[in-house]
Amino acid sequence: MLVAIGEAYELRRPAFIKSPNDKNIPAMIYTDGSRLPGPDAVDRRTPVLVSDIVDFTAEYRLHLLDGVVYTGSQYAAHGRLHLGPPSTDALAFGTDLIGGYGHTLPSAIVVDVGLVDGCWAVIEANAAWASGAYVADPDLVLDVVLRAASPTASVTARDRQFIRRPQLTAAL
Repeated sequence: MLVAIGEAYELRRPAFIKSPNDKNIPAMIYTDGSRLPGPDAVDRRTPVLVSDIVDFTAEYRLHLLDGVVYTGSQYAAHGRLHLGPPSTDALAFGTDLIGGYGHTLPSAIVVDVGLVDGCWAVIEANAAWASGAYVADPDLVLDVVLRAASPTASVTARDRQFIRRPQLTAAL
């Protein structure tokens, strides 16, 4: 769930916490909210994603382009680095995901998926230009990255809704 870090400070249980838009809050398991960067370092209104801790049997990174799984790679097994090609089941889950929800995603994006308790789940979506390739085909990964990071003038009408505009802050 998305909460302000001020609310996450109150957690008294282990949780996986990360910043949704940048790397300012390290993505990791925190034993409780007191282990997060403090209010002296982070504004209490800063949003963070908080989730329960799960043990994924296998984790895969899928690079999506124009409604297809363009390339992918396995990157972990039971929380440890484990590189390899994507399984056919991971690719099939990615294809099903695009079929049902592709219209809600940019045309070029990276989605991490995994197998937990025998079921497929989306772990997270990531900006293509900020996602590692692991052992996916680098030429195909580059195609996805170049589309995702294309100049504003070449962004399609479909993708305009995903353009992030910086928020102007009032001068102090």
